[in-house]
Amino acid sequence: MKRYLIVLSLICSCVTIAQDVAVLKYKGGGDWYSNPTALPNLVRYCNDNINTNINEAIATVEVGSMDIFQYPFLHMTGHGNVFFSEDDSKNLRNYLLSGGFLHIDDNYGMQPYITKELKKVFPNKELIEIPRTHPIFNIAYDFPNGLPKIHEHDGKAPQAFGIFQDGRLLLLFTFESDLGDGWEDQEVHNDPEEVRAKALKMGANIMKYVFVN
Repeated sequence: MKRYLIVLSLICSCVTIAQDVAVLKYKGGGDWYSNPTALPNLVRYCNDNINTNINEAIATVEVGSMDIFQYPFLHMTGHGNVFFSEDDSKNLRNYLLSGGFLHIDDNYGMQPYITKELKKVFPNKELIEIPRTHPIFNIAYDFPNGLPKIHEHDGKAPQAFGIFQDGRLLLLFTFESDLGDGWEDQEVHNDPEEVRAKALKMGANIMKYVFVN
């Protein structure tokens, strides 16, 4: 009962602190800390262009911590291995079913590990490719062809997958796109401005879907 009341209190605080975001730290050896300028740049872009009021102080939270309930939006990235313990999986499942949102951006090489670990979080759910007609592709900026391609790796088309509950998208997995690289400071990858603009606009769609939709 005491644990339930703590969870309820933290969920309520998400309503009060409505626009805080955090980077998700996970076990397994993958570089959860990659793209350090990405999320701060995206937050500034959203505040400047789509009238959000997101806190520019980006937190880091561990997947098994109760602290995740303080952040309506979590961002997760990396190149390598991911491991969720049983407690991690339960905590993340409760967070997502309580109204939280997780964006997982594969920075190349993450896909086989994260898809396996997500089966621990939702054993009875599958990642479903999100149709191009979904609001996440047009809520602020129009992407009629779906997820934009930011960085080339294996010559595959970019794909956006999701996990849904009662029609709500509660987890977004972006694959073969590398949005986070496009959000980083320009000098990190030297991407053309039009490529960075696509990445930031798609990121703004994600943020608006979470905070305004």
